[in-house]
Amino acid sequence: MTTPAPQTPDEPTSDQGPSGVEPTASPAQGSADAVGDAVSAVFRTALRDTLLLLGGLLVLGVGLGALLAGTAGVWGALMGVAIALVFSGTTIVAMARTARSTPTTTAAVVLGSWLVKIVLLGIVLAVLRNYEFYDRVVFAVVLLVGVIGSALLDYRAVDRGRIPYVTPKA
Repeated sequence: MTTPAPQTPDEPTSDQGPSGVEPTASPAQGSADAVGDAVSAVFRTALRDTLLLLGGLLVLGVGLGALLAGTAGVWGALMGVAIALVFSGTTIVAMARTARSTPTTTAAVVLGSWLVKIVLLGIVLAVLRNYEFYDRVVFAVVLLVGVIGSALLDYRAVDRGRIPYVTPKA
């Protein structure tokens, strides 16, 4: 029996190619990266559109709130936009952060963040019920427009996103 000769530093190791350089990613991994990039682009679009919607809603809501209910209307609009941003924005951010993860991981993160948001929303609404410094109608309208508008923009971003249905094996 012969034993293999020891490797010298100039010889490639088992995880290096013949040129001594580590191999590049396989074509299949490249297509998976392309899918991840496409999904990330959809979430960036959804986040950008949501921020633009909420920025416009902030200006419009504060202006109309001031006209209709004075300072209480301004506070209602500010709080409505803030809650809509937290509620809608955290979902998009959670999805974007897990875009390259497994579907199970993504579902766990989204479900976990949703549960935390629901509990926090319940607590915030229960605390706010005892205060009168804001207009409840302005608050409710701004919050509903923000959350529903954000959901529609998320749908539009996904619908227009160019995400491949099939990842080819090269």
